[in-house]
Amino acid sequence: MNPEDRLYTKEHEWVKIKGKTASVGITDYAQDEMTDIVYVELPQKGVIVEQGEALCTLESVKNAEDVYSPVTGKIIEVNSELEEKPELINQEPYGKGWIVKLEIQEEPQGLMNSKEYEEYLKSL
Repeated sequence: MNPEDRLYTKEHEWVKIKGKTASVGITDYAQDEMTDIVYVELPQKGVIVEQGEALCTLESVKNAEDVYSPVTGKIIEVNSELEEKPELINQEPYGKGWIVKLEIQEEPQGLMNSKEYEEYLKSL
């Protein structure tokens, strides 16, 4: 079950918004599809990303996938623990496996709540 305190994208990212700060990661569905994540190419702090723009790349034993930003904002924190322990994304995609925190610069559009995301997953 996907946490109800987040919003979701069709590319399987989640965003948890608190005030002007957005924590971003990938969903349980996404980490399960990728299987064992072995490397995370983290973005630089201070970079501004647009909603829908590639944020970073995850590499698994199967393939490499881009993670897209669910919001427009400035990267204010990266989860550097993932450099040593990329498997945290598999183990705790909604907890210690978060990827970045952004300072939101524009109101995000087109995101789904957890119920809408669950319905979307059923259509895949």
